[in-house]
Amino acid sequence: MNKILSFSKRNFLEMIRDPLSYLFCLGFPLVMLVVMTLVNDTIPEETGMTIFRIDSLSGGIAVFGMAFLMLFVCLTSAKDRAGAFLTRLYATPMKSGDFILGYTIPTFILAILQILITFSASFIISKTAGVEINVFGMFLACLALLPSAVMFISLGLLFGTLFSEKSAPGLCSVIISLGSFLGGIWFDVEKTGGILEIICNALPFYHSVNAARTAMKFSNECFEHLAITVCYALVVSIISVIVFKNKMKADISD
Repeated sequence: MNKILSFSKRNFLEMIRDPLSYLFCLGFPLVMLVVMTLVNDTIPEETGMTIFRIDSLSGGIAVFGMAFLMLFVCLTSAKDRAGAFLTRLYATPMKSGDFILGYTIPTFILAILQILITFSASFIISKTAGVEINVFGMFLACLALLPSAVMFISLGLLFGTLFSEKSAPGLCSVIISLGSFLGGIWFDVEKTGGILEIICNALPFYHSVNAARTAMKFSNECFEHLAITVCYALVVSIISVIVFKNKMKADISD
């Protein structure tokens, strides 16, 4: 356990030392909350469009912010491999599970902090915007987002294991863009319909966003979206663990 904690501490410090982590994981999502709230104020009530209203927006922005955590765990693991840091650690008694938890635990803690900060800011904005948000609903939304955090962290570990530190960030950027667009953060997927709605429903991002949105409203739809998100998180986690273990065995044999 001490080995895991030591490795986790090292990875946590690596992430928070990077000023970009504050910019993209905290600053950018908070700015988007404010900007989209201002945009919502310009939309006439007759349109019935509530996608940018803070009670609908906060869950999507939380998912958007977590996608950047995927990028940072990907960069950390890819750099460790490129710099032979992991290869040296392979000579220690640490097992593959220790490495995986060492990357997952600190990033998961950052995800929780990010979710709490996002919803705290949303609550403050709701008071100035005159929108009612239930505190218990926000708590349920925070819980509903935890499987999404596991999924993004696992994706980051998977990409960091498979690709180099030069190619992995580009792939993560594609996933971030897809997640923000196909997650229905910026538009109403149900009103769009057609092939786009089918694609959004087939991918986890839309369900991640709606798990948080429906949880805030105490809707039973939350369970369906949450179940799909959990399934994706489990599948991606299992794949990332298998790939990491096989890559570790290959590196040791080399």
